[in-house]
Amino acid sequence: MTVMERPDAHGTLTAPDTLEIRRVLPAAPERVWAWLTDSELRKKWLAEGEMSLVPGGEFELVWRNDELTDPPGTRPENIGDENRMTCRVISADPPRSLSITWGTASNVTFSLAPRGEDTLLTIVHARLPDRASLLGVSAGWHAHLGVLVALVEGRKPAPFWDAFTALKQDYDTRLP
Repeated sequence: MTVMERPDAHGTLTAPDTLEIRRVLPAAPERVWAWLTDSELRKKWLAEGEMSLVPGGEFELVWRNDELTDPPGTRPENIGDENRMTCRVISADPPRSLSITWGTASNVTFSLAPRGEDTLLTIVHARLPDRASLLGVSAGWHAHLGVLVALVEGRKPAPFWDAFTALKQDYDTRLP
């Protein structure tokens, strides 16, 4: 396992507007794929929303981050209790890769690679429009992946909002 794949590893910039973050999950690619594409599973670590894997298909992601962990931690004042975003499937190759638009400004590619009985999940979030978006996305993916890793490992996740807030400050010092 490389440094970038540890359960607490920070994402890295692969271009000025592109974040890459990796995690090794103790599950087969088919199981990790379900955590990405099944709304009932995805809402436990990221956001709900029924997704058709047809290229061009639109879907809505609905975040309720207060519901991800118990306790949720202290939500930042500038973030609502529910957030929604319309996305579109760019491409899907189950259970190896999924690319989606992230609203209208950026896109995200999830790549899954077998690692023995585990799966290396790589998330590349590209075309981030500004530093504020980069910081929010970096802390967000890191905190959400912390919840996913804990759930897949059968552990109780740490309070989401506390992790997000600390990570946002941390990424602010790490990223240019």
